Amino acid sequence: MTNTAGSVPSILLGTWTYRSFLSNPDLNADFDALEFGRGNIRIDDAPLQMFSGLIFGPGWELKLKGAIAYGNPFSVRFQGVGIVGGAQWIYDYSGFLVPDWPNGIDQRPALVGSIVRTIPHPTGPNNKSTAPAGVVAQWIAVKQDSQD
Repeated sequence: MTNTAGSVPSILLGTWTYRSFLSNPDLNADFDALEFGRGNIRIDDAPLQMFSGLIFGPGWELKLKGAIAYGNPFSVRFQGVGIVGGAQWIYDYSGFLVPDWPNGIDQRPALVGSIVRTIPHPTGPNNKSTAPAGVVAQWIAVKQDSQD
């Protein structure tokens, strides 16, 4: 499916609910302690094979720029860059559109993938600690708006 206004597949366009989780294999780890991030991803129309948009939450946003590989499934690779609390944040993302299940119930378009913190940035109360570069997590995004 493609969008008649541009080249980004219409299934990808729109706003997605985003969550990411630390790569902790301990089955007994508290689920809430695995959270790496949450927010919204907005995927905008762009030229052929280009990924453009925004990831954002209360008080922060990163501009997204990257590429879409067409296929089955579609794959995306993009970078988020922005200033949050006076510090530069850069994250790299890789992901795939989850194929539809035949006879799936309550299925929504979903993207799944991996994220890495590309550069360190201050974090915590009064930015007294540092979120180190290189931390890898997994992410999922579920489309919010009407299904195509």
